[in-house]
This record gives sequence, C-alpha cells and structure tokens, in this order.
Amino acid sequence: MDMVERYLEAVAAQLSAEERDDIVAELRDLILSRVEAKEEAVGRPLTDDEREAILKEIGHPLVVAARYRKGPDSLIGPELFPYWLYGVKAGLLILLVVSGIGLFIRLISGTADAGQDIAQSFHGFFGSGLTLIGALTLGGAIMEHYAIRPKWLTDWRVKDLSAFGLSDPSWWGASMKSVSGKVGAGAGAGAGLRPMWRTPSMRGRRDFGAEAAFSFLAVGLFVLWWVGLVHFPGLSVMRIDGDLVSVSPAPIWATLFVPVLLYALGQMGVDLFTLIQPQAARMRAVLAILVAAAGLWLTWNIFEAGHWFTLSVGAEQARIAGDWVLLDFDRLHDLRDRQRDLVGVTSTLSLIMTWALAISAVSLVFRIAANAWRAVRPDVASNAG
Repeated sequence: MDMVERYLEAVAAQLSAEERDDIVAELRDLILSRVEAKEEAVGRPLTDDEREAILKEIGHPLVVAARYRKGPDSLIGPELFPYWLYGVKAGLLILLVVSGIGLFIRLISGTADAGQDIAQSFHGFFGSGLTLIGALTLGGAIMEHYAIRPKWLTDWRVKDLSAFGLSDPSWWGASMKSVSGKVGAGAGAGAGLRPMWRTPSMRGRRDFGAEAAFSFLAVGLFVLWWVGLVHFPGLSVMRIDGDLVSVSPAPIWATLFVPVLLYALGQMGVDLFTLIQPQAARMRAVLAILVAAAGLWLTWNIFEAGHWFTLSVGAEQARIAGDWVLLDFDRLHDLRDRQRDLVGVTSTLSLIMTWALAISAVSLVFRIAANAWRAVRPDVASNAG
C-alpha cells in the first residue's frame, strides 16, 4: 500500500462515516500538491523518507482527524474544569471523613492488627477516590460533548457561594469545631467558632445552596457505594474480643435495593433542582415533601422487617433486629452494662439501630411538615435561603 494511502486510511478511521469521504479527498489533494511541489523543486521523484517528512509536517493522523471533527477539542473544557475540580476536592474530603470515621470505629473496637486496618482504610480511600474522579470526569465529558450548561453556571447568586467552602479543608475543621462547641457549651459558644467568611449578616439564615451541594455530593457517594462502585473496607467484618466477625445483610436490603436507589437518586434530583432553580421555593418544597414521604415509607418497611443484619463467628450467629419493645429509655441507660461478647454487641447494635430508625422517621415527619409550610409560604423559604 502506498505510504500516502496508508496515512489517509489512518485518518479516515478516526472520522465519522458521513464526512469521511469528503475529508479524505480534500486531504489527499493537499498531500499530493505538496509532493508535486517538492518534486518540481528537487527535479526528481521523492524518496520514501522525503514523502514521510511531508506527512509528518501535516501532522499525526489523530491530530489531523481532530481538526476536522466536530465538537469539543477537550474532555472537559476550561469553562467546566473549575466545577469539576471543586467536585473532586469536595468529594475526596467527604471520602476522607467517611474513611476516617470507619477507621476510628475499628481501632476502638479492639482490633488485633491496627496496621492492617490502617492499610485497608488507605486502600479503600484511594480506590473510592479513583472511582469518584472517574464518575465526575464522565459527567463532565458528557456535559462538554453535548454542550450542557446548567443554569447555575451563569445564573448564580452571591449568597449561594458558601457552598464552595466544601472543597476547603479549613471549612471542615471550622465546622467540626462549631459542632463540638455547640455540644459542649451550647449554641452561643459554638457560634464564635464558625468559619471567618461567614459574616454576621449571614448568621441565622439557612443556606439552601450549601446544604444542597453537600447533600448532592454525600448522597452521590452513597449511590456509588450502594451499587458497588465504591467500597469501604471493614463494613462487612468487625472484631469482637479479638474474634473476626462477619456481617451479613438481612433479606430486607435485597428487597428494598431498587427503592433505596430510587430514593437516593430522587434526593440528588431535589438537590440539583435547588442549585439550578434556587428561586423556585414552592416547587423545591413540593419535591422535598415527595422525597421525604418516600424516605418515611422506606424507614417504616425497614423497621417492620425486624431483622437487619446477622453477625457470625464460626457456627455461632446472632441477629441485629428490633421492634417497638426496644423503644424504651430504660434500655438506653443499660447500654454501658452490656457484655462485649457476640450476643451483647448484637443486642447493643439492635438497640442503637432501632432508635436510629425511630429518630429518622421523626425527622422525616418534621421535614414534611416544614416543607409543607414552605410550600404554603414560599416567601419564608426564599428569605431563609
């Protein structure tokens, strides 16, 4: 095969079938005209090396094909790159916090090999981080290729900019200090530990943009974990008195796999709507009511299942399960007196999860009521956000 034809074939392979013939014909004329001009200048036919030199001047087939190809020239262009970078930084910080909490729980549970637990946490963090970056890159590439530009890229408000503090490590540190200050000394003491960029005029007002941005990233991370794209080591095993205990999910989680996934995606949709249409207070409240109602239904079904996980040590098994009987304050007072064997730990976790589901249900009811009020009085929501 002639060298020029081999070159044109390589270019054609990178082009769409609709425009391939026209571009190849145009490029062939360009190459042959340069070859003829060079042969006239030297007064003889060109050697293969001289022909190859002309083709190299024109460019690599991949580069030449990219000049003719329609669409963006980069995976994520300069307009979207700052938003992609923000998502990566904020997402990695959330991953780091989650991994750190999991490592802390394993270390205080009496682990037999702290070094191995730390290594597994780092491995899980880097693996999950790569998955997160890949997912964000895929989303950014789709937006770049199809020229998708959400409204929040151009129609933004200054009072929503505090959401971007999520990508600042100092923001997390200040927020944790604020929370610990409120717990230890009341809200008044904690208020002085807020981030410096939160001005007095902003205090007392809910920042729906920041809440939506944090919720979108956190729930998105949960979705990646729920579908198996992100893994957190240590969630399927734990140690009790030095024994390795396996944790198996109950059948209810397989039954509710799709509903839980749809619920999480619905929450992400509400968060995204809040960022894109921050002024639509009534619609935002209605959507939040629907998602909270779905969450309340899921919480009820999980609670009614009664059996949530099974802990196993060899042939010995114990269930993490609960019912209405465990919703007793006297049982909470006895938590410290429970044994640290398999039965005692399972009993403790059953009590904790029962109360967690009950508190979650109450929280969802209050969320429905609050958003119902905002739906009736959208001016209240707008002023608060």
